[in-house]
Amino acid sequence: MRSPRFLTVLLAVLAGCSSLFAAAGFRLGSPISDHMVLQREKPVAVWGWADAGESVTVAFAGQSKSAVAGADGKWTLKLDALVASAESRTLTVTGKDSHKLEVKDVLVGEVWLGSGQSNMSFTVQSANHFDAEKAAANYPLIREYHEASNPTPTPQAEGKGKWSACTPATVGGYSAVLYFFGREIHKEVGVPVGLINTSVGGTPIEAWTAAEVQLADPATKERYEVALKNFNAFDPAKATAAYEKQLVTWKVAADKAKAEGKEIPRKPYEPISFRAFHGGPSGLYNAKVVNLAPYTLRGMLWYQGEGNAGAPELYHTQLTALVTSWRKLWQDEVPFAWVQLPNYRDSDSESWPRIRESMMKTLALPNTGMAITLGLGDPKDIHPKNKQDVGLRLSYWALGSVYGRKVPALSGPLPAGSKVEGASIRVSLKHAEGLKTSDGAAPRGLLIAGADKAWKKASGRIEGSEVVVSSPEVTSPVAVRYAWAENPDCNLVNGAGLPATSFRTDDWPLPAAKK
Repeated sequence: MRSPRFLTVLLAVLAGCSSLFAAAGFRLGSPISDHMVLQREKPVAVWGWADAGESVTVAFAGQSKSAVAGADGKWTLKLDALVASAESRTLTVTGKDSHKLEVKDVLVGEVWLGSGQSNMSFTVQSANHFDAEKAAANYPLIREYHEASNPTPTPQAEGKGKWSACTPATVGGYSAVLYFFGREIHKEVGVPVGLINTSVGGTPIEAWTAAEVQLADPATKERYEVALKNFNAFDPAKATAAYEKQLVTWKVAADKAKAEGKEIPRKPYEPISFRAFHGGPSGLYNAKVVNLAPYTLRGMLWYQGEGNAGAPELYHTQLTALVTSWRKLWQDEVPFAWVQLPNYRDSDSESWPRIRESMMKTLALPNTGMAITLGLGDPKDIHPKNKQDVGLRLSYWALGSVYGRKVPALSGPLPAGSKVEGASIRVSLKHAEGLKTSDGAAPRGLLIAGADKAWKKASGRIEGSEVVVSSPEVTSPVAVRYAWAENPDCNLVNGAGLPATSFRTDDWPLPAAKK
């Protein structure tokens, strides 16, 4: 028989546990946590869960706002616009009885969300000059929130992740593109910067787009349904057996390539862990995007496209849908920019220039931008290490178009029209002030064709912000292409040294893309 003292202690412990369980229902949205950065100059969303009908009060920076939890326990409110502040402060949330939460070390500044696949998740420790970058990374006013949820088949209101302040000890795990972008914003604007990193390597754009958005468009509906069917039909035993055979073939090819000094082919993915990590179509949207809204942002950045090279004809539709639907989820038409795919591998495939074209076409959406990265890629590595210049080019767009700062250029040159002039075609470019070639040689990467659609190498003559293109082999030209290859030899840049995009003036049907 237990002693009275034991029973007393047991009851006290159970009472304490009961209190903890009750408090667990009183919680905040995932990104609202210690060390966060709140967006300045806009009403700031704060949300969480409490008991149904419970009144909740949020106090921060001299403000106090209240909301009542709905039947599902969810509550949301907005603080009035805040002034940027590097002062470490506490945000307090109180409810009934002992319900109280404190979010500590809160700053106010600029907040950007970054998403995509491996080149967005690519870390600072893997980028160029890490030792030097690590030593210099004393930026406690730059914070990164790393979203760490696993994919799910249905949308999840809650996720997991944490904020960390930038120090030499933490910077290695930051998204390199986000960090180098955020560092420029911090230096130029002079306020704290929050970076929300929600990205996963090897993922297609379908994984990041809501199911209902993909099903609503006939162009993407079939692809979504096939992907979902394949995901649900996954057989672990068959997949493992197939993987083991692929591994044997790969090892032979890898040994041969290594002996010949050639690029080693990519190792096959282990299917079971790959499936668990990447999920099915919409799985990452459900798990790693939904729970972040409506955290107040200045803008969004996107680096993805490699995973959709097999179907480039759909990418403009898909990227347009992603931008539009994410803005709708946040109920905010935030500025949105993406990284155009760089040069990669010597191949006769047109997949990557077509993805680049789709990205360029999506600039038709308002308040969007694009960092052109031709010249920053690595022909032998799909993960180029120069992420410093990628972040810098994104920052030019943001500083110039979002913050109204004077920058060398918002973008590299983009096509702005063309006209036939006898045996030549004159191509006009925008963002082309100081148009020149990067090496002082004649323009390279130009092709020209007549009505027969037979493409010939062409020469170009720069006249202001225009290029006059011709070839003695084409006396009646119809169309021009530039840098139309996966790893193009091209050299047009503007006065800021930013490269021109791949482009074509024709709209001729393109052959099926090679993966």
